[in-house]
Amino acid sequence: MASLFSSRLSSHSLSLLINIFFIFLIYLHFASQNPSPSGSIQTLNSLAGGDSDSCSGGLASLDDHRSKCSYIRSQSKCGPQGYIDYLKIFFCIFGQSPVLGHLVLSVWLFVLFYLLGDTAASYFCPSLDSLSKVLKLSPTMAGVTLLSLGNGAPDLFSSVVSFTRSNNGDFGLNSILGGAFFVSSFVVGTICVLIGSRDVSIDRNSFIRDVVFLLVALCCLGLIIFIGKVTIWVALCYLSIYLLYVGFLSVSHFFDRKKRMSEQILRSREDLAEMGVPLLGYITEEKLVLPEKTSQEFKIVFEESPKRNRSCFSVLVSIIGLPLYLPRRLTIPVVREEKWSKPCAVVSTAIAPVLLTELYCSHYSGSQRNLILYIISGSIGLILGILAYLTTEKSHPPKKFSLVWLLGGFTMSVTWTYMIAQELVSLLISLGNIFGISPSVLGLTVLAWGNSLGDLIANVTVAFHGGNDGAQIALSGCYAGPLFNTVIGLGVPLVISSLAEYPGVYIIPSDNSLLETLGFLMVGLLWALVIMPKKKMRLDKLVGGGLLTIYLCFLSLRLARVFGVLDIDR
Repeated sequence: MASLFSSRLSSHSLSLLINIFFIFLIYLHFASQNPSPSGSIQTLNSLAGGDSDSCSGGLASLDDHRSKCSYIRSQSKCGPQGYIDYLKIFFCIFGQSPVLGHLVLSVWLFVLFYLLGDTAASYFCPSLDSLSKVLKLSPTMAGVTLLSLGNGAPDLFSSVVSFTRSNNGDFGLNSILGGAFFVSSFVVGTICVLIGSRDVSIDRNSFIRDVVFLLVALCCLGLIIFIGKVTIWVALCYLSIYLLYVGFLSVSHFFDRKKRMSEQILRSREDLAEMGVPLLGYITEEKLVLPEKTSQEFKIVFEESPKRNRSCFSVLVSIIGLPLYLPRRLTIPVVREEKWSKPCAVVSTAIAPVLLTELYCSHYSGSQRNLILYIISGSIGLILGILAYLTTEKSHPPKKFSLVWLLGGFTMSVTWTYMIAQELVSLLISLGNIFGISPSVLGLTVLAWGNSLGDLIANVTVAFHGGNDGAQIALSGCYAGPLFNTVIGLGVPLVISSLAEYPGVYIIPSDNSLLETLGFLMVGLLWALVIMPKKKMRLDKLVGGGLLTIYLCFLSLRLARVFGVLDIDR
């Protein structure tokens, strides 16, 4: 209990620091909007190369921070892709102290990754879990649909933003492929190396099914990248690969369950009675029900301890934590029993339409705002707020129209995940301009690693402590997750982008390194597909060492090209 309380206190301290830093960054954003230093815009354009297509190319040709500050203020191509102008903050405020500027932007990058994961864990995934219960989905269907969507939400929305909002499709392609490569090679390799001496094996059919589907998806994606353009029908066909996977998995699960039922019928009544309790325990594990003792301990620590130890410090943490907590809490309807609040529910239904209007206007209207749309959305929000106040109780969440409430919470959690992903992509693009590195390389490394860090920790932990069952769950996640991100995470933005060009075609951003990434990724999958069956499906150190070697060779090659150590004609 003491360790749990101390971890809770440390999480409060982390939240305190994050919120203080958020307030500080907002101050920097407004401070960077001050008038720029005097200077000739024509002179700056001539020095920076007026015909330069990229912002980073113009910045690289300027020497001092004052000229760079004036340049980014005068060039629309250097404008922010999100809500905060990071280039102005770096060059106009921290121009004389670039190290401090790097530190501030690095910390904010960590904060955005934290917010993206926290929004998915605290709002998005609970909405999906409640929806699966209301829709009465089987554990298998819930796992390959809603659970995969919850786990892949950061990658999916980062990819959608890169294609639609920032017009950097190669950034989205590299981030998705980089994440898939990291999980299927580095994470799987780490698992195999750590538990290679334990003689742990996994199911052959499940492994081959997931790897083959992932290889098929990558082959189709490689063909699309090689051709360089995609129509709406091709994008829909590519998206349907995951539907085939879900259908194949459902059929397999149906026949496996039917086979198990037939075997149970052939057993004697005594054997069937003995298997009753383990079967019930298995179903309970699927529902993830905590034991009563564990639940009571959590209740003691998280409910009683704060009451006894509530101090001025905890009150201060709660107040300072409002800038990041309150906007999401007052716009995302939460209908869970333990977090139900009627005032928050009423306010969230009233404000949510206005937030959706703001997102729409910022996406399609730029700096212009349509007052009529805000009036309409405000009126709709007022009506919804009144209905929520009249139809809900203070003591418990609504029983009627629960599906409507859950869909509202799901929609708003998607909205917030999208907005945070948009800001994350904007920051990475700005960092690419600052360091003179292609944003696609940052997507392949920083964004891919950040979004996949949870997979690394969770899957390695489950495999290390869970025996054969834990290894099976971890390996399935290491291949089913990248399959979802590769097909849905790229298929959805491809459908959106090609639909915007209809009846024309959407041109895939030219990036020769994409095929190289695909090649290394498929080599890693083929290595596992060939070696694992020969090792009788044991998680052998040879398998892990090979996967780690393939990933590190690819990473070394890309980084050597980025830093000019290796110059190979592409």
